[in-house]
Amino acid sequence: MSGLHEDAARVLKEWHAPDAEQERLRLAYDDHLAAHPDGMWRSCPGAHATASALVVDPATGRVLLTLHRKLRMWLQMGGHCEPEDATLAGAALREATEESGIPGLSLLPDGPVRLDRHHTPCAWHLDVQYAALAPGGAVAAISDESLDLRWFAYDEVAAVADESVVRLVDRTRALL
Repeated sequence: MSGLHEDAARVLKEWHAPDAEQERLRLAYDDHLAAHPDGMWRSCPGAHATASALVVDPATGRVLLTLHRKLRMWLQMGGHCEPEDATLAGAALREATEESGIPGLSLLPDGPVRLDRHHTPCAWHLDVQYAALAPGGAVAAISDESLDLRWFAYDEVAAVADESVVRLVDRTRALL
């Protein structure tokens, strides 16, 4: 088992789910990791844990979303964990920084914001979602994984993104 696997198991064990549905997912993720020593990696058949972060600028009431190149959907930054990731939070911050092009992001304290399980072309993603605060005056830069990057006011997200992103924005705003 990798240090990342152990960190993810610890994070999930210590995380306080905000409602019964999130608790159900937390237990399912925990069961997945207990049953799969490779459960953090895309090579794990069927499902694997992923890490993402919603980039938010509370001062302006906006979130940064990426138009995902493969899925062609507006989403938060995130994706597969990599061997160099030591922690789940570190993986989420790495993904957010790489995909947003914004240096100096910082995660909201106290761990993940929420969990989301969704099917992708490669497998089920057991996504552990964080929120990343953008520094003042942050300028985004499109990465190879994005068709576009755009700041959206909180109330604009529902018009462009799916319900999972809307729930992530709502939960993040509740924690700000």
